[in-house]
Amino acid sequence: MARAMFEYTKTVLDKVSFDPNLFCREVKKALHRLLPHEIEELRIWITALTTKNPELNQCLILLKT
Repeated sequence: MARAMFEYTKTVLDKVSFDPNLFCREVKKALHRLLPHEIEELRIWITALTTKNPELNQCLILLKT
């Protein structure tokens, strides 16, 4: 079940990556839903995504916990 939530979160984040504010809001939600090891995987995935969408870099600060 938890893995499905991780995949769902990636799908949502990919769909809202056009808007940095919405993307950051969804990242905040993901931090409450995901397990600690999934948050680390999400950090890696978002870092890769920001190479294509540099405007999303501002959301990486949310993952620096």
